[in-house]
Amino acid sequence: MPTIRNPIEWGTQQVKSATAHVEESGRTIGGRASKPSVRRIGVDDLRDALAKGVADFAACRTDVIFLCIVYPIAGLVLARLVFEYDLVRMLFPLASGFALLGPIAAVGLYEMSRHREAGQQTGWGDALGVMRSPRLGAILTLGVILLAIFLAWLAAAEWVYAVTLGPAAPASLGGFFEQVFTTAAGWTMIGVGIGIGFLFALLVLAISVVSFPLLLDRDVGVGAAIAASFRAVIENPAPMAVWGLIVAAGLVVGSLPLFLGLAVVLPILGHATWHLYRKVIDG
Repeated sequence: MPTIRNPIEWGTQQVKSATAHVEESGRTIGGRASKPSVRRIGVDDLRDALAKGVADFAACRTDVIFLCIVYPIAGLVLARLVFEYDLVRMLFPLASGFALLGPIAAVGLYEMSRHREAGQQTGWGDALGVMRSPRLGAILTLGVILLAIFLAWLAAAEWVYAVTLGPAAPASLGGFFEQVFTTAAGWTMIGVGIGIGFLFALLVLAISVVSFPLLLDRDVGVGAAIAASFRAVIENPAPMAVWGLIVAAGLVVGSLPLFLGLAVVLPILGHATWHLYRKVIDG
């Protein structure tokens, strides 16, 4: 007679299963599938992808909110640490880093959308099924690349502060905002910071807009997935620019009420990204 296992027992089995795949995953980072073809899309395709993302969220909202509640919690913890350790100057760079690391956080959501698209019953356990994927090694490699970009962004933001308002840390939050918005150096920091941040965001968009879903879906290598993502942006510059603005606006809106909105915004964007991948990559 089948029994219902508790989450700890279930999670332990998933970790064991994932461990068994690590060696195999390490051998499949290169991939064996042919080079993916890229389609041209329009803004209407973005609307359809978002609509399907909302539908996926509505169908699995209990599961994805359970999974994604960790992001607003992490944001609140991060904000607490920033204020506690006199890192007020890094508040915006750290908060905006959600956009750079978002594709990593959404991998489980892509897997849920993939299962639902195939007509399979979908739950939060399917998101953790990524750990059993034979492409795990490639996915982790791409994740490390995005993490390196995130750390480079933090280093760049620290440098911008040091050459404008720094190098000393601000005495208080009020004093910091006063310096930022009432001095020429503060406005220089804003302008240069936004410019550099835009370049980092553009790089991450080009690298990851379809690469993570592609790695989940096909036996391709990290290089081939990144190349396909770059081709998707090059072939569809206007729609991809609009998509980048949609993601940025969604993350800003989700972050404003103490990051709590991210528990809704992130899953919708994650599910929609899977459907965007289906529209962009042929086959």
